[in-house]
Amino acid sequence: QVQLVESGPGLVKPSQTLSLTCVVSGDSITSDSYYWMWIRQPPGRGLEWMGAIKSSGDTDYNPFFKPRATISRDTSKNHFTLQLKSVTPEDTAVYYCVRDRRMIITSKTLGSWGPGTQVTVSS
Repeated sequence: QVQLVESGPGLVKPSQTLSLTCVVSGDSITSDSYYWMWIRQPPGRGLEWMGAIKSSGDTDYNPFFKPRATISRDTSKNHFTLQLKSVTPEDTAVYYCVRDRRMIITSKTLGSWGPGTQVTVSS
């Protein structure tokens, strides 16, 4: 059974770059036909799909995040990462990494989810 675990700094200052890593076990991030994605949930708001990297290595982004977000992977470590540049307090959220065969999902009833990691942007 696949397991995903997010890790990150917890607290980031405004204007800095947020870097998160999702370590995957129980499956390979190169497994055919899966998307590995980042989704976040700001306080009091719904889920926001940020982007995904396919098993092939191709990436797709939510146009809202595309100017600031980069998703990459390290196949030797079986993990993938999110970098989000120029963060503001509006980027405060719980960030999740998710695996699914659909590129975009917006419900926790779909896909395999990590437990999430809280990121707070504050000076």
